Amino acid sequence: MTSQATPQPYGGPDFAPKGRDFQAAMRAKLRTAGLRPTRQRLTLVALLFANGDCHVTAETLHARSKQARPPISLATVYNALNQFTEAGLLREIAVQGSRTWYDTNTGPHYHFLLENEEDLLDIPPEAVGVLGLPQPPEGMEIISADLIIRVRKIDPRR
Repeated sequence: MTSQATPQPYGGPDFAPKGRDFQAAMRAKLRTAGLRPTRQRLTLVALLFANGDCHVTAETLHARSKQARPPISLATVYNALNQFTEAGLLREIAVQGSRTWYDTNTGPHYHFLLENEEDLLDIPPEAVGVLGLPQPPEGMEIISADLIIRVRKIDPRR
């Protein structure tokens, strides 16, 4: 089974996707999703989509947005992530009770959860065989099925 490594979505301190074409694409992405392209949303959507698919938590995105002017509060990051998810730009992945990741890859796929690293890696859908799903309760329909496989590095001393 192969997994796709998650690209580094932020590029470190030299991150600056400021080209006109990129900014226009981010504005269009927000408008197409029915969201007004505010300065904060544009900054966050640039951090999320500049370098391919990624998985973030609100806290990691907030930490990486601290260089933005004006600064973006954690509450604004949470609100934006929820709005992006409702608009279909992100997929929410709830793990471990209160731990939630947001995935820019909204297409069908699954995840490895790296236990000791607190990170997710994509698993292509064709790498997992799902035999079937149970019938939903009466009056309900299945809208998605998530599979998270927990993994950890093998201890070479074993």
